[in-house]
Amino acid sequence: MATQSIHQPINGGETIFTVSSSPIKFGAGALRELGEDALALGMKRVAFFVDSHVLSSAPGETALASLRAAGVDVVVYDQLRYEPNSDSFEAAAAFAREGAFDGFVSLGGGSVIDTAKAANLLSTYPDELIAYINAPIGRAKPVPGKLKPHIACPTTCGTGSETTGITIVDLKSVGLKTGIASPFLKPTLALVDPTTTETLPGGVVAACGFDVLTHAVESYTARPFTSRPRPAHPSQRPPYQGSTPYNDIGAIAAIRIGGKYLARAVRDAGDIEARHQLMFASTLAGLAFGSAGVHIPHAMSYSVATLRHEFTASGYQDRDPMVPHGIAVVINAPAAFRFTASANPARHLEAAAALGVDVSGAAPENAGEILANAFIALMRETGLPSGIAALGYSDADVPALAEGAFAQQRPLVMAPRAVTKPDLEAMYRDAMRYW
Repeated sequence: MATQSIHQPINGGETIFTVSSSPIKFGAGALRELGEDALALGMKRVAFFVDSHVLSSAPGETALASLRAAGVDVVVYDQLRYEPNSDSFEAAAAFAREGAFDGFVSLGGGSVIDTAKAANLLSTYPDELIAYINAPIGRAKPVPGKLKPHIACPTTCGTGSETTGITIVDLKSVGLKTGIASPFLKPTLALVDPTTTETLPGGVVAACGFDVLTHAVESYTARPFTSRPRPAHPSQRPPYQGSTPYNDIGAIAAIRIGGKYLARAVRDAGDIEARHQLMFASTLAGLAFGSAGVHIPHAMSYSVATLRHEFTASGYQDRDPMVPHGIAVVINAPAAFRFTASANPARHLEAAAALGVDVSGAAPENAGEILANAFIALMRETGLPSGIAALGYSDADVPALAEGAFAQQRPLVMAPRAVTKPDLEAMYRDAMRYW
């Protein structure tokens, strides 16, 4: 694994990185302890955010039974939207404000967890949603302080939202996905029970698993924390700091685990080892990108997910047409890593090696192509679309796609290379078809 100095800043830049992660409880059967965990955090009246499908499933029944057995007053909120928008965030916030809750529990994928984060924020410190949205789209108002306790229980092996201080929303007023970022948004406890993945359709596992891999590779290839300027005050150190020696450990481990188990987990729901390992990789990747940050594939994903709603992914046939987040991210990854590799070829080759590629004797100038091809091979093996053209896009859409991606400066500034709008246009054209 490439090392980076923890002493020598770049051009007089930063010398300090911080680690601030949620406590984690991980293991089969962890949901059975949810009620006692809620009590330990002082929860007496809980807003239980859960997808209606999950609520009627075994994990939903287990979680609800555990909370009630512990004597917690539980109010269920299941009016959730997959890939939430500003309307669904506002509705959830209204529910939270009216309910006088002293804690939150979320059970589901990243959309559910993100909605609970937003409801907690907007009910604890009421304001317009746009006030907290990242600049330049929103006003980037700092979250004033601690929120109410929140136990996040993921049921998909992908977003890592249970460990991060960010919530993502489709902001209808501008027609773009964007987010709110603050350490105060991090759940108080990430309760991760990998048995929740055992009944997921293979297509859902594929989409979520590629989110894990791209999170991890983006974190590992992000600009080093030493390249940022020192803040004028410690409180101004950003939540996303760039790659650090701490985050590198979790990122490279998540890449290795994902490379080994993703295809197996997609192919065979009965492969419990693969599905549980993928959930662990998701947790590791969430810890890594929660402070390192992500960069170009995620910035490009928001336009891909919002400008067209024609695609129905395998495993998501019961949803309205849309591009699942993990697919929206990975569909850009090969093109993005071809672009970023020149900034640090060694890191890109190490990521490819972690995915199982033999990189012995590889030339640095080929690093981007090698890593891109590793992603493409795994995408083909797991039945993903062949590029954004398969999602309904054409060359005529490229300017609008790039315009939306360029607005995502929060992730773009973490890229190891400076990114212009023409660069993004070229990457979208590259991502149009991979095979």
